[in-house]
Amino acid sequence: MENQEPDIEKLPRDDVPDREPDHKKLKISTTGQETDSSAVTTGGSNVAERRAPKYRRRKVAIVFAFCGVGYQGMQKNPGAKTIEGELEEALFHAGAVPDADRNKPRNYEWARSARTDKGVSAVGQVVSGRFYVDPPGFVERLNSKLPDQIRVFGYKRVAPSFSSKKFCDRRRYVYLIPVFALDPCVHGEAEMVRTDLGYEYVKCVECSEKGYKIPLGVMGKDTDCCDTKSLEIQSDISSSTCDAIGADVKCETLSSSVPSAENNLNSEVLDGADVSALSSKAEGMEESNTLAKVEMNNGEGEDMTKSESKFCYGEKEKERFNRILSYYVGSHNFHNFTTRTKAADPAANRYILSFNANTVINLDGKDFVKCEVVGQSFMLHQIRKMIGLAVAIMRNYAPESLIEASFKKDVRINVPMAPEVGLYLDECFFTSYNKRFKGSHEEVSMEEYKEVAEEFKWKYVYSHIGSAEEKDGAVAIWLHSLNQRNYPDLRSNEYQPDEVIVYKKIGEASEENIHEGNAELFVVDKVNDETSEGTTMEERTTLEEKATG
Repeated sequence: MENQEPDIEKLPRDDVPDREPDHKKLKISTTGQETDSSAVTTGGSNVAERRAPKYRRRKVAIVFAFCGVGYQGMQKNPGAKTIEGELEEALFHAGAVPDADRNKPRNYEWARSARTDKGVSAVGQVVSGRFYVDPPGFVERLNSKLPDQIRVFGYKRVAPSFSSKKFCDRRRYVYLIPVFALDPCVHGEAEMVRTDLGYEYVKCVECSEKGYKIPLGVMGKDTDCCDTKSLEIQSDISSSTCDAIGADVKCETLSSSVPSAENNLNSEVLDGADVSALSSKAEGMEESNTLAKVEMNNGEGEDMTKSESKFCYGEKEKERFNRILSYYVGSHNFHNFTTRTKAADPAANRYILSFNANTVINLDGKDFVKCEVVGQSFMLHQIRKMIGLAVAIMRNYAPESLIEASFKKDVRINVPMAPEVGLYLDECFFTSYNKRFKGSHEEVSMEEYKEVAEEFKWKYVYSHIGSAEEKDGAVAIWLHSLNQRNYPDLRSNEYQPDEVIVYKKIGEASEENIHEGNAELFVVDKVNDETSEGTTMEERTTLEEKATG
């Protein structure tokens, strides 16, 4: 039939050639590596080959604490032992930083919330960066590579744009100052004894009993070698004159940016005389002797009796100290409280939110006042200098008005700086960031680590502060340098640039009249200019004519 299909010759089944089925083509990875989703069998084996899991970098904020003893501060410096140097090496050995990025913190966006000085500790420090935090156990791996005095509490996943430096709203620092440092009667400029020639400086009795070694020159220069020059500067005031005039004489030295040699000599001679008679009077300050005095028994130079102080940080002392610290609150120019920053530099303007000293804690048998300061940011040495000046005012070495004067741009003052051992960073705050990313990211705060932070604080930070004062007397030795010979700018009651106030005697009063208190005084301002000598003579002549007329 025409439509019938032709018969197809069928081959027998045994004659069909044997062929292996084609293997499934493997999917090529975008990274150039084969995926492990399918297993390739060879020789009929069913063993699957698996590769190691691949982790991604995460942007995190690491919360940690450290005791700063033995370290040259937080920030990494070549050739110096720093906290950052220890932490970066620990991150590398813990696998958080790859070998290609070792010692290259910019590659993983490293940032710190605060920098601390040499020897300063921290309980709530925060750093941020992009690290490999997987697999679980990152905190344990990191702590195993760190010394015991550096402990990581945990980490938080943060937004890609997060920076612990830029997103930190404010920082809280704490300074522990011994209560005895606020007592004007202990660890003064030097212990003193009275002899036939007047007062003489001797070694501090309390420091000698504890074996503290006071470095040479910390007391200031001696007065014996400068007697002749100092008499010329005093112009008509002798030590006997000051003893006779007593509390009616107020000697103030107004200094410019760098104290001159004459100012130093002037300060030496004032301290060589009866200092209690020459102490500056300021409003709101109680009159007290600025030197601890040890009198000789029966005129003999062998036995010395030490007067014990009953000073305590009571309500009255607390109110006065908090009033002094409150002068720092607000926005001010702190150019006198740091180094290498001029008054015209905008970086000198800082904002302090609060500064108070309401708590007393006991460390190794000594009471310490807990001074808490909260600010947006701080400059180098700023907190230690603020504490140093506040202590000087509490010890009656300077008036309270000196703090406000130090904020003026045209005034340069040498401000004393407290030791670093009592200072630590307590917490960093990220209020604005937490509010902005509340729904999408974890909160960056110390709330979760309060208990472990408090335990670290007492074990390492507080124990170090207490032992340093007991064994080395860090604050006690510093108090001996806190005198008006080393810091002549503390004498002033009202600062004006390039001006000195000198008190001179009118007329030619005899030594007997001086001892009887009949001598009259007048003030000569701006004696450091070229016309001062002529002005002085004219004023003296005018006053003498009025007295005789």
